[in-house]
Amino acid sequence: VSSRATTLWPDSACYIVLAALQIPANMPLYFRRANSFDPTKPRKPRSTEGREEAKAAAKMTSEEWKKKQAGMDKKWPAPAYMSKPHDHGATCYRDETYEVTTRWMAETKIAYRPHAKAPGSKSHVRYEKYSKAKTVGEALKLGSWPADWCWDYERGFIKVIGPVRDEPLDSSKITNEDETTDVDKAIWRWYLRELAKRHELTIEDLKGGCSGESLIMRAHRLLSQREARRILKDAEKEKRKITNDEVLTVLRKWSFGKNTNRVNVTPENQEWVWSDTLGLLRDRIGDIHLTPPTKTYPEVIGVLNKYLHDRIPPEMKSFRWTSINLNCNYAAKRHRDGNNFGPSAIQAFGDFEGGCLNYWPEDDRTCDKEEKMKAADSVKLNLKDGLCLFNGNCSHSVDDFKGERYSVVFFCVRCFNEAPEECKAQ
Repeated sequence: VSSRATTLWPDSACYIVLAALQIPANMPLYFRRANSFDPTKPRKPRSTEGREEAKAAAKMTSEEWKKKQAGMDKKWPAPAYMSKPHDHGATCYRDETYEVTTRWMAETKIAYRPHAKAPGSKSHVRYEKYSKAKTVGEALKLGSWPADWCWDYERGFIKVIGPVRDEPLDSSKITNEDETTDVDKAIWRWYLRELAKRHELTIEDLKGGCSGESLIMRAHRLLSQREARRILKDAEKEKRKITNDEVLTVLRKWSFGKNTNRVNVTPENQEWVWSDTLGLLRDRIGDIHLTPPTKTYPEVIGVLNKYLHDRIPPEMKSFRWTSINLNCNYAAKRHRDGNNFGPSAIQAFGDFEGGCLNYWPEDDRTCDKEEKMKAADSVKLNLKDGLCLFNGNCSHSVDDFKGERYSVVFFCVRCFNEAPEECKAQ
């Protein structure tokens, strides 16, 4: 839809289109401006430079190439996630692809699908040259670049043998430039530009993240922050509450960290959970501080705080919290929170089935093993129905669920009085 549609189309025409699409006339619609499209300007013709040279360089005819491709799609399948819908163009690569390719190293062994690109094109000539590479480092030297790797990987033209990094390269942790390879530098510079362009951010924005954030994590958190800022502005202007859908939007855009420290909640057969804490925290060496994202993404916290403030009943106006725990898509095993003071408020968001909170309100902690506690003594709370106030120091767990589930827990840390005055003020 043209970004000028609201000025070019009369209301009657808009209603006709909405009716044809079976969209209610009062449903809010959101339009994204396509800055690169101008209907008044003729489309630039596609360059034909090098086309004849490419045809002359072909080592096989189209018929020979087609015979060589018989059965190759089964032997070289595209990644499974490529079957999912994608509302961007072919050169706007998927997050899963970035997660894979940014872990590659110069020594990562790879294999290319033979003759994957049709003869007669410039891409065929390039591919025939760099597809001889056996490692990513060799592929770079033979003329392929990170954008080529993403394109080829998404189409099943590359198989990765390994080794790869456990996590993408973090340039902020590099103390000696001599330790980085040409592949490291190429991936880092390209990925920085790609994320900035894709999410309409600046490169400087992406460089200003918290310690431990990957580039893609920083990009998504900036989007969550941007959305939270808009929500707060709209809510203030309209003198209204923050809605459940607005909280869900902020959580969906947020990039959760892999938390290996929450051993007490981590389900069996898992080594980590998607979980972040905002606000005050005592770390494992006893230091009390505000977590880094607290200062970096204040509007995200602002949305969550206002959501709770808007809903606290009169009899609970004295409830206070120092910290907010964000959880994504895991069912916490039975546990007790050992460092909380007073009650906690919790609510779940998302499109899911199951995921109720099992809570033992009469738990006096005399039972040393929580698994021995009787299921009959627990109550089951549906956290999708609204906020729930409970004592996190009593045993609780989360049922298995299907779908997308987020939970937000507001609580007060026991060490608040010991925190530095600066932290208390913030």
